[in-house]
Amino acid sequence: MSVLEATKRRYVPVSVFQLFSIGIGPSSSHTVGPMRAAVLFAEDLVAKGHLPHLASLTVELFGSLAMTGKGHATDVAILLGLEGYTPEGVDPNAVNRYIERINTEKTLHFLQKVTLPFNVEEQLVFHKGKRFTFHSNAIRFKAFDARGNVLISDIYYSVGGGFVVPQDQVLEPTFTTSFEDPVPYPFQTCDELLEHCKAENKSIAEIILANEKTWRTEEQIRAGILQIWNVMRECVKRGLQQEGILPGGLNVKRRAAQMHRELTKNGPDLSDPSELFDWVSLFALAVNEENAAGGRVVTAPTNGAAGVIPAVLHYYEKFTPNPTEDGIVTFFLTAAAIGILYKEGASLSAAEMGCQGEVGVATSMAAGGLTAALGGTNAQIENAAEIGMEHNLGLTCDPVGGLVQIPCIERNTMGAIKAINASRLALHGDGEHCVSLDQVIAAMRQTGEDMQSKYKETSEGGLALFVPVNLPEC
Repeated sequence: MSVLEATKRRYVPVSVFQLFSIGIGPSSSHTVGPMRAAVLFAEDLVAKGHLPHLASLTVELFGSLAMTGKGHATDVAILLGLEGYTPEGVDPNAVNRYIERINTEKTLHFLQKVTLPFNVEEQLVFHKGKRFTFHSNAIRFKAFDARGNVLISDIYYSVGGGFVVPQDQVLEPTFTTSFEDPVPYPFQTCDELLEHCKAENKSIAEIILANEKTWRTEEQIRAGILQIWNVMRECVKRGLQQEGILPGGLNVKRRAAQMHRELTKNGPDLSDPSELFDWVSLFALAVNEENAAGGRVVTAPTNGAAGVIPAVLHYYEKFTPNPTEDGIVTFFLTAAAIGILYKEGASLSAAEMGCQGEVGVATSMAAGGLTAALGGTNAQIENAAEIGMEHNLGLTCDPVGGLVQIPCIERNTMGAIKAINASRLALHGDGEHCVSLDQVIAAMRQTGEDMQSKYKETSEGGLALFVPVNLPEC
């Protein structure tokens, strides 16, 4: 049974703050999810009373995590998680120092409670070519006592966007970060969402706000969204200032700072309409270069696609008439609704869907969010979101060297431009269109299921196959 089949068994509400979560690069499925899985395993071990008897640990990676985990810093994320660090809380500037200490001392500070011997080369194993049936991104943790007896053995799946499913929830996964409280307007399809909108005479954003108020006050929701937006803006700001070569061995040069200098040297050239594309691309480059460097980003809905939505939001703020804070909030709420539809109807995991599940979904979310922020109707929002995905169907995930750099960084610039174009096309129409968002999500899911595994985050096909590199363990 795949995660796609299993997740349709029972509706579990998803929060705006799950789709947009603060973490570190370079990958939500390979970095953020595994770090959360490691923390969950460690906390479970303590909760079951095994800590006094704990003597050693092993970690095994399968599927896509094994194939491209080195390039995505999966090993680094797991070590940090076992030490108790979280994607939201760890200082990106301190990560190298923590990992150097683990490798040099060959010890692990388990949840900062006990020190364990840990040889990364021997105790963190990449099982390349092996995978579990439920999902490609699998991690198996084992804990042993001093005699070598197994205290606990758990499997976790990182299913995209930083979401994690423990093995014991496979038949009816609830996701470790989902909320169990019922919401006033449950939906799994766009048709159901639009029915709520029509019955209540509400916008999509208002429906999502009502659901979100199940867990938070409206003031908390607004403050939380604006905090996410602030993190995105700070990420862009950092990305515009940093220069040099991205880590990983591909020798990819950071371009955002130089491009920013060129665009600002003589001020905006309003006589050249195409310069607008340069600015949108610049914002996306800044974010995804930060992500590739392991910086602080917001999963939107994944790290590999983290640049699309911030770039489109910067376009809204800087290049549209009368942008408002309310428009920013409406953008996020609407984009979250669209992201939930893809999570319910398909997947946010490139290991299952290819890059259509990451940049494709981000493009669709951004197109719908921008349309809402600009005052579009619910029908125009659906149309924009559908256009955003329709022209990303079949997009493969083929990172060269297993790194979230080529073609991932530039692909975010293309997604942001597509999102703006999709929104403009929808706003020029009356909302009537031939292909529904539900239909395009179903087509995306079928396309992902039919796509050969070598095109789904394994670095075995596409550009990854035809651009040879000499990187160890990638």
